[in-house]
Amino acid sequence: QVQLTESGGGLVQAGDSLILSCTASGNIPFQLAMGWYRQAPGKEREFVGARLRSGKASYYADVVRGRFTISGDSAKNTIYLQMNSLKPEDTAVYYCAADRLRVEETRSEFLGQGTQVTVSA
Repeated sequence: QVQLTESGGGLVQAGDSLILSCTASGNIPFQLAMGWYRQAPGKEREFVGARLRSGKASYYADVVRGRFTISGDSAKNTIYLQMNSLKPEDTAVYYCAADRLRVEETRSEFLGQGTQVTVSA
């Protein structure tokens, strides 16, 4: 079983930056594709972005492209989400996701417990 542990959430002001981290643990004899979703109060969970299992490319939702950057270490099954120019509408619980093949916009095999990001105006 794969466990995902997120860290780095918090309260920031609009325009600030924040970095989230996620590490996969457990019996993992393979590299994982990893990514992020988020869920704002009263809204459905939405895809933020993800990284290919190879680590050679990342892909993003339109609403964060250009502001958020995903990086990581595939060998260590670790992923980061660098969030710049944060807006109040970025306020959400951010969930780390992982999959043995690819993190899709609507599904992934594994999901973390989430970390709260709050952006004040």
